Amino acid sequence: MRVLITGAAGFIGFHLGLALRRRGDEVVGCDLLTDYYDPTLKRMRAALLQKAGAKFESADIRYPYAMEKLSESCDVIVHLAAQAGVRYAKENPQTYLDTNINGFLPILEVVRKRPSLPLIYASSSSVYGLNKKVPFAETDPTETPANLYAATKKSNELMAYAYHHLFGITAIGLRFFTVYGPWGRPDMAYYAFTEAIMNGTPIRLYNHGNMQRDFTYIDDIVEGVVAAIDTAKGCEIFNLGNSKPEPITELVRIIETHLGKKAKVELLPEEPGEVLVTYADISKSAARLGFKPTIGLEEGMSRFLQWFKDKK
Repeated sequence: MRVLITGAAGFIGFHLGLALRRRGDEVVGCDLLTDYYDPTLKRMRAALLQKAGAKFESADIRYPYAMEKLSESCDVIVHLAAQAGVRYAKENPQTYLDTNINGFLPILEVVRKRPSLPLIYASSSSVYGLNKKVPFAETDPTETPANLYAATKKSNELMAYAYHHLFGITAIGLRFFTVYGPWGRPDMAYYAFTEAIMNGTPIRLYNHGNMQRDFTYIDDIVEGVVAAIDTAKGCEIFNLGNSKPEPITELVRIIETHLGKKAKVELLPEEPGEVLVTYADISKSAARLGFKPTIGLEEGMSRFLQWFKDKK
């Protein structure tokens, strides 16, 4: 199989590309290598992908011709390129519209012209927004986004459905829940907390630390994405999460234990745009994709922290 991965130098795209290469698939990766966080990390990921035999190009997903050229000999598109981050959206809203909306349309247009080409795309647990019911199921309402990032991801789902309805394309949306692990994003809490605790600088715990996240290890996420690639049909949404929310304070404890250092903590009020709990109902993903996460937070963070120490 020949797979086009957009956002291939990103955290999930990088690990997915390596997994596909290990099983013998051809991988074509593209990424714009933006500076939302240090592009050096992205360039390192891209170099490792190329070393593993993947092809890699710098490309802007907003340009239809570029996407058509990259995908012309591919069997499936996995669209992971996006502007991520909740807090960043409050200060840079245009970036989210440019990348997550205007960057999704050319991908849909490529698939419209080749309806036999399946599309797997990244959505987010953020779409559940202000829902009070947990765990979050794919059938739950998603009309109350808590931030602009979530709104753009919900828009992607609606756009994909419209193209499926109009043109019969295959479009599979994956709602990722707090993905973490080696080679991860420095803006994520687990990574930022680790750096701060190691350096002796304070960490900020919003809502006075009373928050829970469904932390999902990268290897489990990649298995879910690969299963979606192999079974893609119709227009579907799947949750990919660990289905075990953990307190943010437990994350801090694990980091403290592994580093042998206590965190300096600033307890702050609830931050607008943040949700207090994420929790995935994965019964549909288990039944349809065979998705079964196996790596808990303690083990997953141990692997991340070992990588973090090794890279220093």
